[in-house]
Amino acid sequence: MSKGRKKAEIMRKNNRKKVFVGMSGGVDSSVAAFLLKKQGYDVIGIFIKCFNLDGCAERDAEDARRVAEKLKIPFYVWNFEEEYKKKVVDYMVEGYKKGITPNPDVMCNREIKFGLFLEKALEMETDYVATGHYIKIKKLKIKNQNDNSKFKIIYKLSQANDKNKDQSYFLWTLTQKQLKHCLFPIGNYLKSEVRKIAKKADLPIAEKKDSQGICFLGKVSLSEFLKKYIPEKKGDVLNINGEKIGKHKGAHFYTIGQRHGLGIGGFKKPYYIVEKNVKKNIIIVAEGDNNQTFYKKEINLTNINFINLIINYKLPITIYTRIRYRQPLVAAKLYKLNAKNYKIIFDKPQKFIAPGQSAVFYEYKKRPLASSELKMLGGGVII
Repeated sequence: MSKGRKKAEIMRKNNRKKVFVGMSGGVDSSVAAFLLKKQGYDVIGIFIKCFNLDGCAERDAEDARRVAEKLKIPFYVWNFEEEYKKKVVDYMVEGYKKGITPNPDVMCNREIKFGLFLEKALEMETDYVATGHYIKIKKLKIKNQNDNSKFKIIYKLSQANDKNKDQSYFLWTLTQKQLKHCLFPIGNYLKSEVRKIAKKADLPIAEKKDSQGICFLGKVSLSEFLKKYIPEKKGDVLNINGEKIGKHKGAHFYTIGQRHGLGIGGFKKPYYIVEKNVKKNIIIVAEGDNNQTFYKKEINLTNINFINLIINYKLPITIYTRIRYRQPLVAAKLYKLNAKNYKIIFDKPQKFIAPGQSAVFYEYKKRPLASSELKMLGGGVII
């Protein structure tokens, strides 16, 4: 190589944008790293070591390392076990102690992946962080309302092309400051396409199965895990008429809508939890599959985050919302009650709403197609 070409190559490398990719050892984040390298980014692979119970972190870290070697990119392990235990695991345990149903995936994204990971990456002078989340991000130039010659940059998040894998529900806490440094390379792909890319690139994890459930529990059930922190305490199972029909092992261990493990049986129709009181240690159940007590027309929210703050000044607005992962979007209206609290009124009553879970908002379109790219507006915690 001539001196001139060598100098040009060095300059090209120096001008490349640096991106730290959170590599979990799975196919999605591995393909994210592959795509970014192919696009010309200076890619560094990072495995985020978190608290876990069954040793899967070591296996996943080794899978991520093998992918990094295949891609010929630098690879490092960052240990966030202590921080993860405090900010995600302890948060979940405290939530169940209070009688709510917390969402550790939302908290992991807020506190770890787009909290500590992003902060440390920026300290090391990276331009971006990237993950294997199924979501789309778009950079927009918006004219200044007071001066048309000036623009401001905002970022919007939209549902992924693969609606079955879309993970926007877990990313509603992200802010404009964070999104400025985020890349989501697989948001435009279907899961089947991601698998094909992994196979074609001969990545060693191309056939690896997706993880299921709460990641740090592994094969340990949630109730087993919680019993290490919350003692069992037998209490009454009541029907909606206040009659005792069984005994439970502790109201903390149950959630709204739960059917199994209630300590009751011998009835023609199934019973579901419609209410619980951890102070009195009782759970209330209702019979049937469509009992009216299962449904609520409205909910209150706190800890609201809007991806674009301008939405806060346009309330009330019609939205689409979902109150659990993969639930079909439903039409509703979003109202502001005060500086901290908001309300959603659904067009149609919704089933089994659990305090502590997330309600996520999307832009409303009268006749959205299945392929519509619906913008995510934000979300909040159900109270």
